[in-house]
Amino acid sequence: MKRHNQSSVVEFVLLGFSNFPELQEKLFGVFLVIYLVTLMGNAIIIVIISLGQSLHVPMYLFLLNLSVVDVSISAVIIPEMLVVLSTKKTTITFSGCFAQMYFILFFGGTECFLLGTMAYDRFAAICFPLSYPMIMNKRVFVKLVTFSWVSGIMVATVQTTWVFSFPFCGPNEINHISCETPAVLELACADTFLFEIYAFTGTILIVTVPFLLILLSYIRILFAILKMPSITGRQKAFSTCASHLTSVTLFYGTANMTYLQPKSGYSPDTKKLMSLSYSLLTPLLNPLIYSLRNSVMKRALMKLWRRKVDLPTF
Repeated sequence: MKRHNQSSVVEFVLLGFSNFPELQEKLFGVFLVIYLVTLMGNAIIIVIISLGQSLHVPMYLFLLNLSVVDVSISAVIIPEMLVVLSTKKTTITFSGCFAQMYFILFFGGTECFLLGTMAYDRFAAICFPLSYPMIMNKRVFVKLVTFSWVSGIMVATVQTTWVFSFPFCGPNEINHISCETPAVLELACADTFLFEIYAFTGTILIVTVPFLLILLSYIRILFAILKMPSITGRQKAFSTCASHLTSVTLFYGTANMTYLQPKSGYSPDTKKLMSLSYSLLTPLLNPLIYSLRNSVMKRALMKLWRRKVDLPTF
């Protein structure tokens, strides 16, 4: 009986943006459009790279994996968010909340490492162009991609299992847009000090350290670019680096602020906006930043379009 009282919560209530009822319908429309554009943009990248044999090189295969992650994390968060916005009270089961948190951490952790490996790939390509084929050969590429996905699984498994091992016996209202760790942890009926130490350490290792390594890589890339004799070459390299850094800063910056301290002093509304940055904006912007501005990707898209148009109809 005592155990039942300690873990009496069988479902949670996602509050979302219920503090702003006058904005619910408008937010629903905006988020729906963002979701559809995100799916379309990333689906185009996945199709182009999958069908274009000339794009089966590390740089574009990394982009393919990134698009898969972006589509997946959007699918985990946004549909549930749309349900929350379209109803007055939205409940999510205990197991459903567990699953959502797991996949948010899984795909979020994987993206952290993928962005790091992509920075390393650009560092090797720009700073060591002659040695690049040996540095980033097929074997190394497979290891880096596998490491990124496996690391995401490990992060999600440890953190989600630990969070849901705490008893939930009191309030069941999650003042957030999804079952993210900090918001759920606030409802735990136990001392979470050890978990907060782990979360702080884990965030430094998983988010902060890769971010610093990316910055160091781009400092080296910057010096290599400045030594290029061609102005056109410098402009092209600067454009690539600026695009990558924009996405990296948006993703890592908001993720750091959200997860560095699970019980931080940020207001619930601020936390929701930060969560939107890496769950909505990053998947939306990545196709434009990385691929659809890329001349090679544009040519591959046009080639695929012509091939489709020229197909005989029956």
